[in-house]
Amino acid sequence: MAEFEKVSGCKVTTSYVGSNDDFAPKLAAGGGVYDIITPSLDTVNLLRLAGFVQPIDTAKVEGFDGIYPEFSKTGDVVADGSTWAVPLVWGSVSLIYRPDKFPSTPDSIGVLFDPANKGKVSLWDDKSAIYWTARYLGYDNVFDLTDEQLDAVKAKLIEQKPLIRKYWASAGELTELMANQEVFVSNAWTGLTSKDVNGLKKDFVVAEFSPKEKAEGWMDSMMLVKDTPNEECAYKFISFMQSAAGQCGIATSTGYFPVNPKSVAGCMSDELKKERQVDNVEFVKSLVMWQQPKRLDKYLEVWNAVKAAP
Repeated sequence: MAEFEKVSGCKVTTSYVGSNDDFAPKLAAGGGVYDIITPSLDTVNLLRLAGFVQPIDTAKVEGFDGIYPEFSKTGDVVADGSTWAVPLVWGSVSLIYRPDKFPSTPDSIGVLFDPANKGKVSLWDDKSAIYWTARYLGYDNVFDLTDEQLDAVKAKLIEQKPLIRKYWASAGELTELMANQEVFVSNAWTGLTSKDVNGLKKDFVVAEFSPKEKAEGWMDSMMLVKDTPNEECAYKFISFMQSAAGQCGIATSTGYFPVNPKSVAGCMSDELKKERQVDNVEFVKSLVMWQQPKRLDKYLEVWNAVKAAP
């Protein structure tokens, strides 16, 4: 951010959310506080329909043409003839585990439900716990589950609770849980937590795997908050994040994948490009990319009921 502030003359102040479900209430409560928000793809349409954001003038975004068209021209990013979001970064959600605590490399979501791991399992405190459990139960329609399927998912998650050490709310919290040896297995943002835990040089390492029931995929993008008074600086920031400094900066610091292969051409090694799926957007097809559940309120109701259960 220091480089951006020096070049642009704009000041950056950041604020964090626990999950994508927090964006709407924060915008409703804090109108005028935010200039840019960075929701995941499954939340873009909801924020547009709620009137919290305004269309993007892509001509003002330097480097926009270099973004994978699979992200910049599809899905909810473009609607009603306008572009509503500028892709920022993407990645997958895999399972992180301690290899020294398992007799062999796990290959299934079932590791999260194995009684042998009682007290050493963690899970993101988010409705996506429903997606993971639904896939484990063999349901393909994870974003449009029936009432009967949701009941089965809810029962399975409640059955799992004695195995859970803690539901994590942030990547930093999961890093602490893994580093302090409180948990041995969890879902996690691919690349981020393993980088941070292994970087602490403990006397153990962590590893990741994509389960045979598939890993999830996500794409975060930048949206302009409606009637922002700092539109000029907002566009400068969005453009900066498409530059080599922005794309290599966020990919290197987080372990996530850049959306603009042209920008990272000269600032990533060939080894890192391969690791971060540069020019391999086909990898998206192997993932269950997040979508907004057709009955969001019902999903949130189920997840809250799971957490409230003894």
